[in-house]
Amino acid sequence: MKFSVRVNNDLGFADLLEVAVAAERAGFDQLWVSNDLFLRSAPVLAGGLAVGTARIGLGIAVMNPYSVNVSELAMLAGTLQEITGGRALLGLGAGSEQFLGWAGIARTQPLATTRTALAVVRALLGHEDVDRTLLPGWFGAQSVLRFPVGRPVPVYIGAMGPKMLEMAGRHADGVLPLLYPPERYADVREHVLAGAAHRDVAFRRDVDLPACFWVSLSDDPAAARTALAEKLAYYGPSISAPVLAAAGLRPQDFTPASRLAHDGHGAAQLIDDRMLALGVAGDAADVLARCRVLHGLGARHLSFGPPLGPDPVIAIRQLGDQVLPALAELTEEIS
Repeated sequence: MKFSVRVNNDLGFADLLEVAVAAERAGFDQLWVSNDLFLRSAPVLAGGLAVGTARIGLGIAVMNPYSVNVSELAMLAGTLQEITGGRALLGLGAGSEQFLGWAGIARTQPLATTRTALAVVRALLGHEDVDRTLLPGWFGAQSVLRFPVGRPVPVYIGAMGPKMLEMAGRHADGVLPLLYPPERYADVREHVLAGAAHRDVAFRRDVDLPACFWVSLSDDPAAARTALAEKLAYYGPSISAPVLAAAGLRPQDFTPASRLAHDGHGAAQLIDDRMLALGVAGDAADVLARCRVLHGLGARHLSFGPPLGPDPVIAIRQLGDQVLPALAELTEEIS
């Protein structure tokens, strides 16, 4: 079984490095840093983390092809691969329409744009199974990186909707689906497998499909709930309407809390139990119980996302001590 941890780029570098070192020691396989607009630059953070870690895979989740040119995305990923000694991972996605709007960027044709960007980036990084018919007209003999990448960087797609999930299953190395709630994994897996079934037989392989959920772990359940509520307050309106509708919610339900959160004020009191159910908050037993459900749904890669807990480092240590070993034993029992 594989385990990864995801953090937002709102953490300062010193705190992020402490999280990364703790995650590596706790036995996590990957660490992903988000690249949300107007916060810290994830590529710069990942480069710094490469120096402070030795084993853990380092990913950026996710870059979008609107604010950064696809060729520069490949340059970025290839450079990170060199700096990390082959531990780089790249997340690619259409991004949040709301967040891109803050920068005056229109998110046009998200599915087609992301598919083309995926083909270009993977081709530039040396992947051999790229569908060349998806490459744009400008891609030609000079469209190559001028430095060795070594092992091609795995490219994951950040996806939530059915069409994007199926596209990712067909063309990407992995998929990063944000699951609201975690049990949505079953539906997501069906769409990814449907896409993967269309891969060329010569290149057919397993697509890495982590169950990406938000978690807040603490021995103090109230503190755990508050930490998750603050994160939901900030990001709630950016969650897609169809995903929220399945949980009986709407983006505008989060608007009052979001206004407070984006102004730097506490907003946890405006997040109700229906909203909190989009993630997992509680002690180690609570988290383990939900993880067992995901394992039963077929998840063999669990990705623990922010806020992780009131104290992320302590939460990671608790995950490493109390949750990951129990899940690893569960997998061994089944195999």
